[in-house]
Amino acid sequence: MRLAVVEDDDGVGDALVEALNARGYSAERKRRGSELLLDHRGYDAVILDLGLPDGDGLQVLRQLREVSSVPVLILTARSDERSIVRGLRGGADDYLVKPPRIAELMARLETVMRRAAAVAHSERTEVITGDVRVDLAARVVEVGGAPIALTQKEFELVEALVERPGAAVSRQQLMDRIWGDAFVAVSRSLDVHMTGLRAKLNRPGLITTIRGYGYRWGQ
Repeated sequence: MRLAVVEDDDGVGDALVEALNARGYSAERKRRGSELLLDHRGYDAVILDLGLPDGDGLQVLRQLREVSSVPVLILTARSDERSIVRGLRGGADDYLVKPPRIAELMARLETVMRRAAAVAHSERTEVITGDVRVDLAARVVEVGGAPIALTQKEFELVEALVERPGAAVSRQQLMDRIWGDAFVAVSRSLDVHMTGLRAKLNRPGLITTIRGYGYRWGQ
């Protein structure tokens, strides 16, 4: 298992890498969030500190989640509730406060990787609703057999909605997932992207607005 350890403190980072490698992992150290964003492919999990020299780890997490679903365990000195909530809502699979007990860290790593493997195995890669086909693996949407050009945010909206066709998805869930933080006032951004998506799909009734709550894909 390849692990990326994003930690700028040499003492903590080197100790973590040594402990992980001694237990059979292949851990690699990264000192900056930018290093992870440039080289995140091929890792089975990420251990991410929030206090990084080139920016806040929560922002790094949000950017990572735009391009990758690799399991992320936050390991940080921040123990306040807001940081924990923002970390988990921003896409972290688990959150652990320093200093970690190595046995607990190993157990949590194993848990998030098992969970990710189970989800990947059970996820559908294709959803068909009428003449609309969504290929989640290829990130392609076709209407009437013709591919539709969607922006990244528009496709992420489709992805979030088709995971549970017919089920309501709240505005907060969409903002958490796509913009990374429901505390940020991006409600208007959601409306603009949803309007653009509906226009491109040109299938009235495919995405239903649930007043005061959110949206639903299909019936």
